[in-house]
Amino acid sequence: MTTIAFIGLGIMGAPMAAHLVDAGHDVVGVNRSRAAVDELVAHGGRGADSVAEAVRQADVVITMVPDSPDVEGVAYGEDGIYSNVKPGTLHIDCSSIRPDVARRLAEAGDERDVKVVDAPVSGGQAGAVEAKLSIMVGGAEADVELARPLLEAMGSTVVHVGPAGSGQTVKAANQLIVAGHLALLAEAVVFLEAHQVDTEAAIEVLGGGLAGSTVLARKAAGMLARTFEPGFRVDLHHKDLGIVTSAAREAGVAIPLGAHVAQLLGSLRAQGHGELDHSALLLLIEQLSGRAPRTNDSKDA
Repeated sequence: MTTIAFIGLGIMGAPMAAHLVDAGHDVVGVNRSRAAVDELVAHGGRGADSVAEAVRQADVVITMVPDSPDVEGVAYGEDGIYSNVKPGTLHIDCSSIRPDVARRLAEAGDERDVKVVDAPVSGGQAGAVEAKLSIMVGGAEADVELARPLLEAMGSTVVHVGPAGSGQTVKAANQLIVAGHLALLAEAVVFLEAHQVDTEAAIEVLGGGLAGSTVLARKAAGMLARTFEPGFRVDLHHKDLGIVTSAAREAGVAIPLGAHVAQLLGSLRAQGHGELDHSALLLLIEQLSGRAPRTNDSKDA
């Protein structure tokens, strides 16, 4: 049994932490809102009132927070991870952050005898709940192998993709591809509806051909029903595409389609839809097409 401090119990972090409890580990949860900590305790974990309290007793620290500043906020400083953990502790960061920030975390950890790996995840809330996340891991090979059993308790695909920061670079590429798929799926749905096709039948046959994808399988039904409860929020994907466009600029790489979808997500967010699932891109495509938004109880609107 490993004692794990798990920082960040949101819609992704909560089920991930629960899987670690189910795997027989001693999991100590920390979260901004106490309700999520109480749910972990009810599941068999423990709770702490601060990052410092949780990490002092931990063999492993896992962070699953929204953005680069959030990771830096819990990692550094007098009350942060690196000032309070035992020498030799493993820090697994499952957040989606900038690759350069991940590299700096690894350097800071090395100075304090903390092993750091970046292990961002893909699969959304459903993947987290089902323990079927795809996890791309950056860091020293020995440290990644230490982390692997824990990562395999949370995901079905765990791949070491290179040194520190590599996991975040691959995650950025993942978010680029997902955004493109979402935009094209939204366009396809609006296109099919404009021609009064049986859209459910159309999605079924498209899913069986070369157009099939995990995005289509997981997001098409919600688009057709106009239900956009967040599995992955527009706000977070907007943040991730900011990471992609910045990293592409630094590398001198052109991402014309990705940059365009980034603007679409930015526009959707500016219209107040940041808390919706990223499949809500459909709303913007409808708007650009001059079509009145359809609701889940009025398909002919």
